[in-house]
Amino acid sequence: MIILMRIDKLLCEMNIGSRSQVKELIKKGLVCADGRVVKKPETHVDENTVVITCQGKVYRYVPYVYYMMNKPSGVITATRDETDRTVLDVLRAELSKCGSLTGIPLKDISPVGRLDKDTVGLLLLTNNGELSHNLLSPKNHVPKKYFVKTDGPISDEMVQALENGIMIGQKEKTLPAVIEDRNENQCMITIMEGKYHQIKRMFHAVGRNVIYLKRLSMGTLVLDQRLSEGQVRELTKEEVDALCLKT
Repeated sequence: MIILMRIDKLLCEMNIGSRSQVKELIKKGLVCADGRVVKKPETHVDENTVVITCQGKVYRYVPYVYYMMNKPSGVITATRDETDRTVLDVLRAELSKCGSLTGIPLKDISPVGRLDKDTVGLLLLTNNGELSHNLLSPKNHVPKKYFVKTDGPISDEMVQALENGIMIGQKEKTLPAVIEDRNENQCMITIMEGKYHQIKRMFHAVGRNVIYLKRLSMGTLVLDQRLSEGQVRELTKEEVDALCLKT
């Protein structure tokens, strides 16, 4: 069954304007749906197929968007903040370089999970709430891989403790981690959960402090090494399909 959407609501979701701005555009005859001028804001259209023309620009409604960010240090993983720059601020700035933000549902986009302010690397941003839930649900055990540098050598005993699961708080034991490519004070670590400050707390529990942390992958999604810190790109269809299939 086809469910139709009011065109004023659709234009708002496409970030073309506020409800009052959209109604004014329609009133002035500046909005067309499939080549026909829309005369009433309550006009219903099929959002999955309709081609919108607004002030001479053509738009197609895309229900879900997916962006990969190489999160920079000093930016908080939030949609808004009164004092600090957020990953949504970074996203807006990066997308603005490619042209107008019109048509992108920015108000609905959120980061999937959280990276600390000083942590860099892979961050997925999307308005697909179901995918976000599936990737973050503890029962799904989605693997997350990080590159870690510590303030001292990582011993065999430390690796064994991390790979066995370790207490990082009262009655809070981690699942076994996977340690790879260890070299003096750095290694790759893969965890299957996402507790608060988990990796930093894990290394603190074995007597080391994390001085650098970068997320490299989350589930099937791998950080594009061509992205410098702060850069963003859309996910490919193959990346989206793999994420949705695995979760």
